[in-house]
Amino acid sequence: MASNISPSAFDKEQIFGMAEKEMEYRVELFNKMTQTCFNKCVDNRYKESELNMGENSCIDRCVSKYWHVTNLIGQLLGSGKPAM
Repeated sequence: MASNISPSAFDKEQIFGMAEKEMEYRVELFNKMTQTCFNKCVDNRYKESELNMGENSCIDRCVSKYWHVTNLIGQLLGSGKPAM
């Protein structure tokens, strides 16, 4: 069936496939980050309906570190250089 597809249509199909995989990766990354930081920073005993200042601060730091490390790993893998 792929032989009936013109090269430009095949290229578009590949691009959409790659975009779909990228979106799935980003959603999975976001979900993992959310779960990790929530479990680390929020007490299991919900005392209030909103996060307290300590929980907010912890989540902010956790998310910042998570994105920083994710970007660092992506750069290292993209460059092919070994980690320092």
